[in-house]
Amino acid sequence: MLSPPASDPSNDRVSDEAANWCMRVNEPDFTEQERDQLHRWLSSDPAHQREYDAMLEIWTISEFLPADAPAHIAPAPAPRRTYKRPLMAAAALVLALPLAGLLGWQLNLIPDSYQRFESGSSVRDITLADGSHVQMNLGSQLSFANFKDRRSVTLGKGEAYFEVQHDASHPFLVNAGKGQVRVTGTHFNVWTYEDQVVVTLTQGSVQVMGNRNQPDQLAYLSPGMQARYDARSLVPDVSAASANEVLAWRDGKLILDDIPLSEALPQINRYLDKPIHLGDRATNQLRIGGIYNTRNISGLVQALPKVLPVYLSRNDEGETVISSKPRYVK
Repeated sequence: MLSPPASDPSNDRVSDEAANWCMRVNEPDFTEQERDQLHRWLSSDPAHQREYDAMLEIWTISEFLPADAPAHIAPAPAPRRTYKRPLMAAAALVLALPLAGLLGWQLNLIPDSYQRFESGSSVRDITLADGSHVQMNLGSQLSFANFKDRRSVTLGKGEAYFEVQHDASHPFLVNAGKGQVRVTGTHFNVWTYEDQVVVTLTQGSVQVMGNRNQPDQLAYLSPGMQARYDARSLVPDVSAASANEVLAWRDGKLILDDIPLSEALPQINRYLDKPIHLGDRATNQLRIGGIYNTRNISGLVQALPKVLPVYLSRNDEGETVISSKPRYVK
């Protein structure tokens, strides 16, 4: 069964307190005074916030907490008072978790394993608990939960290439944006950017759902096909795709095949700390091509005026703007 979040072995008390607050904050008689005390407890030590966030994450996965359970508590202007933590509540939690976990597993509510990964500034290769292999692009985040009736991945940010361990009775689901990819065993790439999601299949077959609330609106992909959807989509748009271009990131490269700047921008922005913007319509259709190092995309941006009739400037947020005419900032 899924274990409580890891904490410093010398400070199990923090885990107990975090578990108690998770219980207390969702009870109907939770007071403003207690909310203020919780805020002070969270802000007194970064370890308190980390443990509370981890506990909430596990409880949210189990679906025993409301979907809108607060992960961060803001201070509330209310009279302060001392609140004694009820020891019986913590004891009840310790006794209830194993039983709840067993019941939750049988009801397909609680996973028996949970993993969370971030790739940071380098491509990362990981193996999930079910034996599936994943390669994560720069700056990506994903989590994996193994339920009795399904394997569930959430790609919260970035891009990943999946080589899924085949299990026809235990489907593999990737949640990205508002949609979902469903497979039993295959190879495919998922890229997220803002509210856009692009799924490219290299082997096997997948079902792509543009909106999880519309499970009957599916797109079926075969190798060499790509599905694209965003927050407004019901049915994903399907087209042919070049696997070499899509998967070039695995070799540290970005391939732009003579495409408009408006299409290139999302691919460029995923490798920048601050996004670049197009300043006018004239720049939208300017075309760009070439093969670039994903670790030096900022160099590509600075070189644009040398290869295209554009000018670079900064907006009030310090972000780069590409325009067809010089922009003068006051």
